[in-house]
Amino acid sequence: MNSTPCRFCSAPLGHVFVDLGMQPMANAYVEATAVDAAETFYPLTSFVCESCFLVQLPEVVRPAEIFSDYSYFSSYSDTWLKHAEGYVEAMVARFGFDAHSQVVEIASNDGYLLQYFKRRGVPVLGIEPARNVAEVAVKAGIPTRVAFFGAATARDLGVQADLLLGNNVLAHVPELNDFVRGLKLALKPRGVITMEFPHLERLMAENQFDTIYHEHYSYFSFTVVNRVFAAAGLRLFDVEELTTHGGSLRIFGRHVEDGAKAVGKRVADLLAREDAAGFAALATYDGFAERVRETKRKLLEFLIAARRQGKRVVGYGAPAKGNTLLNYCGVRTDFLDYTVDRSPHKQGRFLPGTHIPIHGPDKVRETKPDYLLILPWNIRDEVMEQMADVRSWGCRFVVAIPEVRVLA
Repeated sequence: MNSTPCRFCSAPLGHVFVDLGMQPMANAYVEATAVDAAETFYPLTSFVCESCFLVQLPEVVRPAEIFSDYSYFSSYSDTWLKHAEGYVEAMVARFGFDAHSQVVEIASNDGYLLQYFKRRGVPVLGIEPARNVAEVAVKAGIPTRVAFFGAATARDLGVQADLLLGNNVLAHVPELNDFVRGLKLALKPRGVITMEFPHLERLMAENQFDTIYHEHYSYFSFTVVNRVFAAAGLRLFDVEELTTHGGSLRIFGRHVEDGAKAVGKRVADLLAREDAAGFAALATYDGFAERVRETKRKLLEFLIAARRQGKRVVGYGAPAKGNTLLNYCGVRTDFLDYTVDRSPHKQGRFLPGTHIPIHGPDKVRETKPDYLLILPWNIRDEVMEQMADVRSWGCRFVVAIPEVRVLA
C-alpha cells in the first residue's frame, strides 16, 4: 500500500487509478543547449482514495519547482481568450460587478482574463506564482501579486474579493485544504467564488488520461469538490458544465453564513447523477487503466503503419497533455519528426523526455507532411481552422484522444 495520505481526508492511498510510468515534468521544456543533458523522471501513478474517492497524485515535486518559471501563457489560445471574455460578460450580467467591486483571480497567468474586467472599469488583482508570467501581466497593466495562494497569502492580501475566481488552478495545489481555507479568508461576506477545473466524469468517459501529469495533483468529481468546500465553510450553490478542456465544471460558492442564495437545482441534479454512476464506489474507477493501455496500442499501430508506408507525421502543439501522451506511448522522433506551436516561448526548444523539436507553424508548410497529429485535442477545431491550408497537399489531421482518429 502507498503510505502517502490523501490530501483531503488523510486516509492512506492504496488503490491505483492508472499508472503512466516514469515521466519528466510535463512543462520542463528542454533548451537546445541542454538537449544531451540527463533529465529527471518521476513516477506518474494516480490513486483513488478509498475513503473520500478523490483521485490524486502523490506530491513528487513541490509547486515552486514547477510554477516559479512557467512556459504556459494563456493568451496564445484564441479559444481560451473567447472563453475568458464570455465568462466576464456572464459574471457582470449575473452579479452586477462594477467600479465599486473587487475581482481577484488566483493563478491569473498573463492577465488573459482580468483584462476584460479592467476594460469594464472593474478593479482587478491577479495572484500568479510564476514571476516570468506575472511580469507580462504587469506590463499589460494588470496589477499582479507574485505568490502561491493559500491561507497565509489570503491574510496578507489587504483586500477581500466580491468575485474570487480561479480557472484550472484547483487541481494544481497539493495543500488542498489550506488553499480552500484561503478562499474563505479572501472572500467578502457576501462575495462569490467561481472555480473551473476538468470534470473527472468527462476524463473517464472520454479517456482523457493525457490530462494527468505531475502539476495536476487532484482530479475532481463534483461529489468530492462539494465535500472539500463544505469542510472549509463554503457552500456550492450552483454549477455549470462546460466544454472546455474536454469537459469542465464551473462551480459557484459562498460562505455558509451567507444564506442569500439557496442551493440550485443543477447542484442537486449533478450530485444525484454522480451518485447513480457510482462515483462513491471503487469499482467505478477500475477498468480505466486498460482503456489507457489500448489507446497506446492503437496510436503506435497508426504511427508504425504510417512509417512503413513512407508517410511523414508531425505534431501540432506542445501542450503538457501532449507530453504525457508521447512519453507514455514512447513516441519520439522515430515516429514524430517535430511539432509546432504558436508560442515563441516554446519554439526552438524540445519536448521533455521525447526531445522532439518545437518549431513555429510555418514549418508544416515548408515540409508538407502527410499527417498532423493534434496534441491539444481540446482545441482541435481552432487548430483545424488555423491550419486548413495543409489540406491543399493532402495532409490529414489526426487525434489520439478519446481514440485514434484520422479526421476529414
